[in-house]
Amino acid sequence: MKTLVLGASSDTTRYSNMAVKKLKRFGHEVVAVGKKEDTIDDTPILSNQPRIDAIHTVTLYMNPFNQKNYYDYILNLNPKRIIFNPGTENAELAQLAREKNIETIEACTLVMLSTGMY
Repeated sequence: MKTLVLGASSDTTRYSNMAVKKLKRFGHEVVAVGKKEDTIDDTPILSNQPRIDAIHTVTLYMNPFNQKNYYDYILNLNPKRIIFNPGTENAELAQLAREKNIETIEACTLVMLSTGMY
């Protein structure tokens, strides 16, 4: 499953950084998109809204206010699901996603991976 980590950061103390690393450790293909281009280990962090094909899951690491500029981008990727990590919960985006038959989950990607629920 290809996962987009939206809100990725090269700062090793950020949960998005930990998520990229853990997803890769668990064998998932990861695309990282953040405010600025950088890297997380060998994973490039892309900026803006790059074209990406075949995204299964979008896991969010940006607050609801910052998500607004990404609504169309996220929805047009047509993922199977969107994970709203703690602090990213957004009823408006969740509703828009459900209208497009995209599953929405309020959960922690790191916990999901650790418990086999990913």
